[in-house]
Amino acid sequence: MVNFKHSSLIDAPVEVVWNFHERHDILQILTPPWQPVQVIRRQGGLEVGAISEFRIFLGPLPVRWVARHTECERYRLFSDRQIAGPMESWVHRHEFVQENGKTRLTDAIAYKLPGGPIAELLLSWWVNARLKDMFSYRHEVTKRECEQQI
Repeated sequence: MVNFKHSSLIDAPVEVVWNFHERHDILQILTPPWQPVQVIRRQGGLEVGAISEFRIFLGPLPVRWVARHTECERYRLFSDRQIAGPMESWVHRHEFVQENGKTRLTDAIAYKLPGGPIAELLLSWWVNARLKDMFSYRHEVTKRECEQQI
């Protein structure tokens, strides 16, 4: 199992940052322009049982990725788990913590690559680098959008 974590402090109350994540178009807003990802469907918001389906491209190959929300505590956290996709397993936890009137936003991902420990040894550095790029972008957009609202 490989773990990835990205955290940032946003100068906005937890409610503002949470509500931003509830937007119907949030997946389109938070997808970096350089990533070949298409949002196919989003059923539900952040609540348990909500489904998000994407088409990602690994080189020229389209790959279906479906995630189901498994945990939701309003203004505190929500989690999703891959139910179909390229990873052997994938759990993504989004945490919102109040810090002196600001919000600490943390994305934590635990994943297993197909191919077992050897694949993780050889490829996890590359996956983590891509995740770092993506979540740096996502947090930057979240910070900009949420701080404009106050």
